[in-house]
Amino acid sequence: MFNNRKRLLEMKFEAITIKDIAKALGLSTSTVSRALRDSHEISPETKRIVLEYAEKNNYKPNPIALSLKERRSRSIGVIVCEIANSYFSQVINGIESIAYDNGYNVIIAQSRESFEKEILNLQYLTSRSIDGLIISVSTESKDFNYLKELHQKKMPIVFVDRIVDEIETHKVIADNYTGAYNATLHLIECGYKRIAAITNPFTLSISRERLAGYKSALTDNGIEIDDELIKYCQHGGMVFSEVQTVVDELLANKNRPDAIFAAADKLTTNCLRIFKTKKMSVPDDIGIIGFSNIDLAELLNPPMSVIRQPAFEMGEVAMKLLLQVIESKRPVTDFETKILSTEMLIRGSTKKLFAKAKETV
Repeated sequence: MFNNRKRLLEMKFEAITIKDIAKALGLSTSTVSRALRDSHEISPETKRIVLEYAEKNNYKPNPIALSLKERRSRSIGVIVCEIANSYFSQVINGIESIAYDNGYNVIIAQSRESFEKEILNLQYLTSRSIDGLIISVSTESKDFNYLKELHQKKMPIVFVDRIVDEIETHKVIADNYTGAYNATLHLIECGYKRIAAITNPFTLSISRERLAGYKSALTDNGIEIDDELIKYCQHGGMVFSEVQTVVDELLANKNRPDAIFAAADKLTTNCLRIFKTKKMSVPDDIGIIGFSNIDLAELLNPPMSVIRQPAFEMGEVAMKLLLQVIESKRPVTDFETKILSTEMLIRGSTKKLFAKAKETV
C-alpha cells in the first residue's frame, strides 16, 4: 500500500491536449477543434465521440492559447463598493456562475465608496486587458468622464444596481420604486404616522428611486412629506458614526419619528444596532423596515422586516448581457434596462401598533 501511494505521489499529471484527443481517436486536430467548438461542419456522431472522450479525460482548453487566438483575455472586471456586503456578494456569485460556465475569469475590485479608489480600480482592470466591465458606482462618484471614455473606446460595460443614466449601455436594477413604496405602505398599514427615511446620497440612482417610492406612499395615504425626516448618509452606511449622527438628529426632533425606512443594507443593520445601544425596543419604541439581503435577518432580535432584492439573479442577468456585447460580431447599439422585482419579508421589527393597542384594552 505504501508503494502504491508513493507511485501516485510521483505521477506527473499532464493536461490532455487537442493533439492527444486527435491521436487517440484517429482524427485530425482541426476536426477535433471544430467538434469542441460545436461547429456545424462536424457530424453529430463525431461531436459525440470527441466530447465524450474529452470529458472522460478531463480535457480543459488552454486559456492562454484561446485568448491569443481570439484576441481576448477572457477576463471580466467587476467593481462594487464592498465584497463583504451581503447584497453585493450575492451579485458577484451570480456573475461568476455565468462567467465560469462560459470560460471567463472574474477579477473583483471594491471601491469602499471612494471615487478615488474606483478610478484606480478602473485603471488597474483596463491595464489587465479585461474584455468587459460590470460596475456599481460608489457613493462618492459624481464625475463619470472616465467611464464615458471607456465606453466611447468600445469597452463593453454593464451597470448593476447603481447606474449612470447618461451612459447608454445595458443596465440591471431592482424595482427600487415599488420596493420602497411597499415598505412605506406596510409601515402606514401597521399604524405608524411619522415615518423617517435614511438613504444614500441623492446622487445615486437607487436613492432617487427609493425616495420617490417612499414619498409616493406617504402622499397616496394623506401623510405630509416632512423634509426633516429625510436623512442622507454620504458613505452608504459604511461609516457607523455617520449613521449614528443622522439617527440622533431624528430622535432629537420634537416630533420624532415612530418608524424608519432604511434604504440600503448597511443603513438597515446599523440602525438596528444603534437602537440596541440606546436600549430602544423595536418595534414598540420605533419600527424599522429596510432594503437588506443579509441572510441572518430573520435571526436578529427582533427579526428584521426587509425588502429583499434578487441579487444573485441580477448578477446572472448582468453577466449574460455583458457576454452578448463581448461576443457580438457587430457593434451593439440597442441596449436595455432590466428591472427585477423585489420581495417584501414581514417580520417582528414592524409589529402592528393597532394590534398592540388591542392587547392593552
